[in-house]
Amino acid sequence: MRTYIGRQQAISPEDFAELALGTPVELWLGVEGESDEERAAREDAARDILADDPDLPDDLIRMAAQVIEENPDLFDVVPMVRPARRRTARKRVAA
Repeated sequence: MRTYIGRQQAISPEDFAELALGTPVELWLGVEGESDEERAAREDAARDILADDPDLPDDLIRMAAQVIEENPDLFDVVPMVRPARRRTARKRVAA
């Protein structure tokens, strides 16, 4: 099944998020190893985008809720069974 946002095909979850948001995901989440200066610039850009579109957070929440509703299997979590601990018998030494 192919997913399109507008005329662009979303191949990966990252593509889907970027096309749906209209901005790279890294703008909101950051990247590993970014400097303090890079982080400050990224956060400034994000603030500017939020100032231009104050409804964006609500739109994102609606989009996330829709994805969860349409794909409940994404969140099927199966607990892993922990192996039982084995107790080793301790030998006592006579005093």
